Amino acid sequence: MSLSPARGGLIILLSFCLALSLTILPLPDWARAFRPQWVTLVLIYWAMALPHRIGVGIGFSLGILLDVLTGTLLGQHALGLSIVAFATVKLHQRVRVFPLWQQSLVVLVLLVVEHLLALWIMGTTNERPPGLLYWAVPPIGALLWPWIFVVLRDLRRRFHVR
Repeated sequence: MSLSPARGGLIILLSFCLALSLTILPLPDWARAFRPQWVTLVLIYWAMALPHRIGVGIGFSLGILLDVLTGTLLGQHALGLSIVAFATVKLHQRVRVFPLWQQSLVVLVLLVVEHLLALWIMGTTNERPPGLLYWAVPPIGALLWPWIFVVLRDLRRRFHVR
């Protein structure tokens, strides 16, 4: 799990930085409920494309960073992203051969798992449960998956990230 610049680590790092930036980007009140899980989507792509470099440790580190940036309970996103990274690495050989629409369904399941873990943690800490709009985010991420996949794949190929 190295992010060395010689093998395209800078591209991976920049894609994660962009995802983190999109996550904290200010949005109007009506649009906040529909913000995609950018960090999770980018993590899924890199864990699927480069499972020998991106895994549970990177997922945990991104989760801690995301917790600090968003002000959530420390470890909430770290747990979810670690589990998503683990599942993606374990299933990467199967999922990579699927057409994009089937990959989107797998990504939907992974996004729902992360949302369920966050909801569970909110429940254990006696936070007020979110409304039904909370569940609009995973389908939005699944709909965005084909575009995210194509853009990141082109970046990976153009800059020879291996």
